[in-house]
Amino acid sequence: MATNRVPYARKARTHLSKADPVLARIIAEVGPLGIQPRRERFQALARAIIFQQLAGAAANAIYGRFVGLFPDVEFPTPERVLAKTDAELRAVGLSEKKALYIKDLAAHIRDGKLNFHLFHRMTDDDIVAHLTQVKGIGKWTAEMFLMFHLGRPDVMPADDLGVQNAVRRHYRMRQRPNRKRLLKHAERWRPYRTAAAWYLWRSLDIVLPDGETKPKIAKRKKR
Repeated sequence: MATNRVPYARKARTHLSKADPVLARIIAEVGPLGIQPRRERFQALARAIIFQQLAGAAANAIYGRFVGLFPDVEFPTPERVLAKTDAELRAVGLSEKKALYIKDLAAHIRDGKLNFHLFHRMTDDDIVAHLTQVKGIGKWTAEMFLMFHLGRPDVMPADDLGVQNAVRRHYRMRQRPNRKRLLKHAERWRPYRTAAAWYLWRSLDIVLPDGETKPKIAKRKKR
């Protein structure tokens, strides 16, 4: 069992179970909240860029070849990435745009325009605005970073299709909720909307955006 789960896990389960009977059932079936914040910063965002609009196997292969450009380290520094030519990055399978995006990310970090050490002083919205200045990083990617790397407890990825589909199914909506409707629906989950989203993903056995594999959800016993 994981030992580095987010510190709000128990409070989130209690709050969500009391606030929402539908989520209470899902939580009982899924079990403990399994979000485990990761320490990666540059690596996480570079990986997110590489994985955009690609199937898992293809993305993993390209990511592996990218890391393989730097055989003496687990993951390169921004400076080392910037030292590579566009041709070298393209040779591992990166598209022209993704090579540009990764270099733009590296340059933002090198030049201090993107300073992860300041994030603990910033609000979620400020961090999203900060991250989306980088080419290739959109709101969804920034929200995933908040949830799975910074351990922020109250992020609602309202544009995520997995969350939308789960809400539609479990709350018996005729149509998948749009962002506005989902945000209104999620007000009852504050201040633990991150945990609510995680449980909704798990309820449909969806591979999580952080790349974690799916645990098997316990089946309810027949009565």
